[in-house]
Amino acid sequence: MTILCVRFQLPPMYEAALPGLLGLLEDFTPVVEALPPDGALADLRGAQRYFGRDAVELASVIRVRALARYGVDCAIGAGPGPMLARVALRGARPGVTCAVPEAPDAVAEFLAGLPVSALPGVGAATARTLREYGLDTLGPVAAAPLSTLQRLIGARAGRELRERANGIDRGRVVPNAVSRSLVAEQPFALDELDPGRHHRALLSAAEELGARLRALEQVCRTLTLTVRYADRSSTTRSRTLKEPTAHSAALTRTAYGMYEALGLQRARVRAIALRAEGLTCADQASYQLTFDPVDEKVRRIEEVADRVRAKFGPRAVIPGSLAA
Repeated sequence: MTILCVRFQLPPMYEAALPGLLGLLEDFTPVVEALPPDGALADLRGAQRYFGRDAVELASVIRVRALARYGVDCAIGAGPGPMLARVALRGARPGVTCAVPEAPDAVAEFLAGLPVSALPGVGAATARTLREYGLDTLGPVAAAPLSTLQRLIGARAGRELRERANGIDRGRVVPNAVSRSLVAEQPFALDELDPGRHHRALLSAAEELGARLRALEQVCRTLTLTVRYADRSSTTRSRTLKEPTAHSAALTRTAYGMYEALGLQRARVRAIALRAEGLTCADQASYQLTFDPVDEKVRRIEEVADRVRAKFGPRAVIPGSLAA
């Protein structure tokens, strides 16, 4: 194993610790790829030779340092490549590193019984299509003819899916940094099943992000939704906006769209977070002109509400559905 996929168990409103935790990984290797909001990939090929320890042993050291310096535990998956390390992370838990064996036969055996959705890049729609044809686990997918997979999901996607199901990992770790961003997180006091409350949490987070962006005179290009569940797992989706914006209504529409696309069925949700990424100065962003009087009216009301909040506090003006 040479690649680690690390997910830090960050408590609500503590995502600002991620840059420091990435620095902890960089003590072992400069090849670290951030996976916001709470994860990272680390290539340990040089570190294994330098420290004289294998990836699993180094993972234990990383876990201890994260606990000692930040009080944050982490789940770690290890594998020969980035894709396999991400798959291994599904079976990891705090205190135990899940490792994919390096032998090709052992890799195939490890993957065979996993659901198709375990592969990075296989979304709900693709998994549903494959299940309709009896390809619900990676073993049958790996054995299926390439032409069959390409007919079901497309030429390129079918080829990549078959390669990954057979343990062929062509990915690499691309060093990067956490882009400047703003986060608004709405935790629930109890695990929440009600979609109506989920929508109100999204509305509250989008309103908070919009107000903070406008106060900083900035706009965002990308919005990321993270839904955390009762079992500590999470789902993250990102969407690039049609144009950079700090308009709360536009952020809310985008957040609702990402949430509906998840198709959650009575999911026990513990927290919902929105992250505004790709921040730029508002006066440097370009906008599509609109002659919609309703949109113009909403923006004017938003400006007035911002002035009231600046004078009387952030909850002086809130949407009516949040008043209760």
